[in-house]
Amino acid sequence: MSKAWPVTLRHGEVRLRPLRVRDAKRWQQLRASNQDWLAQWEATSPMPTLEPPPTFRQSARQMLSEARTGRTMPFVVEYQGNFVGQINVSDITYGSLRGCHFGYWIDKNAAGKGVMTVATALVTDHLLRTLKLHRIEIAIRPENIPSNRLAVRLGYGFEGIRPAFLHIDNAWRDHNVYVMNPDTIRGEVLAHVLKPRETKNPINR
Repeated sequence: MSKAWPVTLRHGEVRLRPLRVRDAKRWQQLRASNQDWLAQWEATSPMPTLEPPPTFRQSARQMLSEARTGRTMPFVVEYQGNFVGQINVSDITYGSLRGCHFGYWIDKNAAGKGVMTVATALVTDHLLRTLKLHRIEIAIRPENIPSNRLAVRLGYGFEGIRPAFLHIDNAWRDHNVYVMNPDTIRGEVLAHVLKPRETKNPINR
């Protein structure tokens, strides 16, 4: 049986590995250079506070602690050996639900190259095949056209709109909800998304 966590997932030049506390410097560089690019999709707090936000190291230690209990999977997305984004699988639940949800972000310089398509497909296959989850959920703002297209390309089914679902960019925002379960698509999700791309996209070689 394949290992659930910690685990490294790979296809071509795309590699997913567990987040590390020592990723702090690269993470800070990426977030600084992508601040404007990511701000419109970033979660914010609806409650004013004088407390400083947690540092990367504090957040990473918390996520890794939760990962050891099986509740989350914080992945770093690498392309051509470089840290270019993250996928965070959260609220992993077993029992009668067997579900989770995940979110992601990517460096603007790596966007549009198929990196996140491959990365999210790898994660989806891992969650369905190794963890044997029944329901994987992605919530995306309607205005985020590339992410909505990505969910559809992967084979996630549109379930509906959740009004004022999350506090994003300093306001309560509606989200489109997409869901994948073992019956949504036949075979591996990665194979499904790569069929028309394999011969023309160098990322998949």
